[in-house]
Amino acid sequence: MARAARGMHRNSSIDCTTPAFIDGRSGSPGAPAQGAASNRLRECYRAQVIPDATPPRRIHVSAAVITDADGRLLVVRKAGTTAFMQPGGKPEPDETPAETLARELAEEVGLIVDAADLEPLGRFTASAANEPGFEVVADVFRVDIGDQQPVPDAEIAELRWVTAATASGIEIAPLARQYFLPA
Repeated sequence: MARAARGMHRNSSIDCTTPAFIDGRSGSPGAPAQGAASNRLRECYRAQVIPDATPPRRIHVSAAVITDADGRLLVVRKAGTTAFMQPGGKPEPDETPAETLARELAEEVGLIVDAADLEPLGRFTASAANEPGFEVVADVFRVDIGDQQPVPDAEIAELRWVTAATASGIEIAPLARQYFLPA
């Protein structure tokens, strides 16, 4: 017997993938009641449609938006990778997102900033550049570096100042490209 495609029942009015459908939540628009969810799940099972309820694997990071006087964005490329991304990284235990970024900036590009001076821009999600199958969840901060000059350090192989026009020939991480790359 041929296996059905993931997600949609052969009766296209039944979507076997929505979170409300999978866990039977009610109150969401279009979400079936608990009993109806069980019935629909059985129908999807009989049709050999597998609900894709696997939550995405996430990497939590802090990232910087640092621009120069010409409005270019600072991006870095880690050793052994091809994508340029905003400087930043993963938290150590008990660090706040701002503390994580202050530490990472000092380690990666030699910039000394006070966590209290970072301007929070929000939390952003995008596909991870160097970890297939993961998404990155980034607490992003605007950082004023004054007259400091970043230099590659630790695992950073290269840094560049870019705009959308100058970055067209290099691989830019989805987070930077989608949200922060200046025109």
